[in-house]
Amino acid sequence: ADFAFRFYKQAVSKEADKNVFFSPMSISTAFALLAVGAKSTTLSQIFEGLGFDSLTETRIRDIHGSFHKVLAVLNCTDVNVTLNIGNALFVAVGYKIQETFLQNAKQFYDVDYFSNDFNKPEEAKKHINKYVEEKTEGKIPALIDHLDPNTILVLLNYIYFKATWEKSFDPLRTREDDFFVNTNTSVRINMMQRQDKYDSYYDQDLSCEVVELPYQGTARALFILPDDGKMKQVEDALSKETICKWEKNLDTRRLDLQLPKISISGSYDIKKLFMEMGITDVFSNNADLSGISGRRDLRVSQAIHKALLEVDESGTEAAGATAVMVNRFLPSFPTIKFNRPFLILISDKTTSATLFMGKIVDPT
Repeated sequence: ADFAFRFYKQAVSKEADKNVFFSPMSISTAFALLAVGAKSTTLSQIFEGLGFDSLTETRIRDIHGSFHKVLAVLNCTDVNVTLNIGNALFVAVGYKIQETFLQNAKQFYDVDYFSNDFNKPEEAKKHINKYVEEKTEGKIPALIDHLDPNTILVLLNYIYFKATWEKSFDPLRTREDDFFVNTNTSVRINMMQRQDKYDSYYDQDLSCEVVELPYQGTARALFILPDDGKMKQVEDALSKETICKWEKNLDTRRLDLQLPKISISGSYDIKKLFMEMGITDVFSNNADLSGISGRRDLRVSQAIHKALLEVDESGTEAAGATAVMVNRFLPSFPTIKFNRPFLILISDKTTSATLFMGKIVDPT
């Protein structure tokens, strides 16, 4: 989970007043898979960047083992939730990959394996993009923009999530409303509304309202609404400890909840962000990916991530992916109205894995 918040802070530092949406689960799994073939400093930088330390040989096997377990649990089909997460390797035709790398990639990450002719980059790109598009139910149709003909290997992770709210919003109560992007800009949005009992908590120290919206099944979304002008303060405090504190203090109360319908996406240059986070060797000529090729002749040339979030009355759909809710005013109970920038965390309760994380500055 720490990785999720560190990556979030890095992404936000680039563009403070923009929507942010990404899947920590997807990014960390892709790099953990890459780590199967990494050695020396390259390996330790990747794992330290993902939040793991004291890297003995046993510990490294345990990390891969825990990714394997989490992926297995997440992929277990719950009737109410669609959650598909998987990995693939696209390898240049005729390129000899180390057998142990392939075995471990299969054993721990259950990879799909394809061989591709990267000398025909357009065709190779089409093949990979089509695979991702199918796996994300059409939500991420063009993950890769360009491929270098010198590509040897593309490692890939996809995640697709679709879940229904435990308590859905009545579309007849959804109204047009203002959403205040900042102090002098507002946009018209569709605000959903429901009066019901919700688990929520007002954090006095951080000046924010926290509301948990469970999905049918084992997933839930946490919506965090900072008071006016307090977004930065809340963002700076984001950590596993803060989330634990919020969860401990959640209390059931009747609310008039107003949450906007959301449709946003995010696109990230992971290479750039990771280098700023101290994961540098794997992208340079110092890279040691000899576990893949048997020689120290490979490095990562590009790393990208795209994610998409759609939230409506019935639930949430996210790919590579994240979610938000909104409501109309009735005087009888406290109203929590998400009509200014807020944060969203979508996680799986059984594994505590953060599937998606984001900030909604403009739900449209």
